[in-house]
Amino acid sequence: MIIFGTKGYLYQLAILTLVCGQCGNPAAHTLRKRVTKFTLFFVPLFPLSTKYATQCTFCGAEQKLTKEQAEQLQAQAAGGHAGQPYGQTQQQPYQS
Repeated sequence: MIIFGTKGYLYQLAILTLVCGQCGNPAAHTLRKRVTKFTLFFVPLFPLSTKYATQCTFCGAEQKLTKEQAEQLQAQAAGGHAGQPYGQTQQQPYQS
């Protein structure tokens, strides 16, 4: 018997202050990366899909991004705040 499936991981890449396209408020937005991995006997082997999105902390609206847009926002968060630990990657992902 072979047991296989998928498992999702959610990484918080950065927190940015942006104007929300949904509610129009300047609020903090979390930049997130969701990775779905193929599992064999409950061991994650390789990623099947990777998706990027920002979520407004004021209204909860989520906007999908391309990989290039996410990298640009992450670089902006890391470089725009004079060395403060503002855009650090979480060590442990949220699992779904």
